[in-house]
Amino acid sequence: MTFATVRAIGAKLPGVEVGTAYGTPALKLRGKLLACIASNKSAEPDTLVVRMGFDERDALIEDDPETYYLKDHYKNYDVVLVRLSKVRRDAISDLLQNAWRRVSATTAAKRGRNTRRSSSRSRTPPAR
Repeated sequence: MTFATVRAIGAKLPGVEVGTAYGTPALKLRGKLLACIASNKSAEPDTLVVRMGFDERDALIEDDPETYYLKDHYKNYDVVLVRLSKVRRDAISDLLQNAWRRVSATTAAKRGRNTRRSSSRSRTPPAR
């Protein structure tokens, strides 16, 4: 597995952009990180960083520590480290779809809060 394959899979998801994060190739949705090549020295070479929930991450690492792992630098981030040399194509597809859903839901919720806030500010105050 290479990042070129990851990019090809991710590019099929709506709104996904190819860019960089921390100087490495990345996939983003509306500027928010979905996945990137790990840039921290603690990560093994050819490691992909993928957004996901903490509970999901812990379960993946427990189920398949040969493929998924974590280093201290990434512990407080909602990501998992993926050894590209070990991961299957279908697993990458699932990981990217889950990351897309996670980021999409988060940005939609923020847009909704901002819309409610701005619309409530634009109302005329009640007459006294």
